[in-house]
Amino acid sequence: MQIAQPHSFVPDPGNGRALRDAFGLFATGVTIVTTCGPDGCAAITANSFASVSMEPPLVLWSPARSSSRYGLFAGAEHYAIHVLAADQQDLAWRVAKDGAALKGVDLGCNANGVPVLERCLARFDCRRHAVHAAGDHAIVVGEVLHAAMQQGDPLAFFGGRVARVDIN
Repeated sequence: MQIAQPHSFVPDPGNGRALRDAFGLFATGVTIVTTCGPDGCAAITANSFASVSMEPPLVLWSPARSSSRYGLFAGAEHYAIHVLAADQQDLAWRVAKDGAALKGVDLGCNANGVPVLERCLARFDCRRHAVHAAGDHAIVVGEVLHAAMQQGDPLAFFGGRVARVDIN
């Protein structure tokens, strides 16, 4: 994405692409959120993840209300948020396209029976704390019940694309 000169605008329905492009200039990490669905493991890719509070330990993420997976995740009592490593780009795109993409993948389960990826930079096992309406998305706040982490390079999202961030 290249911007030839500064561009200023008032967001409205006619310039949604410009607003999306402006949002895309904030680099984020990439996560996969998992929960138990009626057919087993359900998953969704999200880059709208943030820490909220240390006491109590809270995090948030924001699924689109138009997503076919929205109801399942907004209503989930327990879920796991996985912060992806740089070499997990293909997995991120597979899950973004198909909520059942992890079926057949060898997954573990956390203490609450939620399917979990064994290899990611960080994992937050959460219990739903609150869900707030927020325009065309929702803000899902989770209480972190357990966390795990390991070293590695993160997967980033910037300008509508995923990118590898080399820390070393």
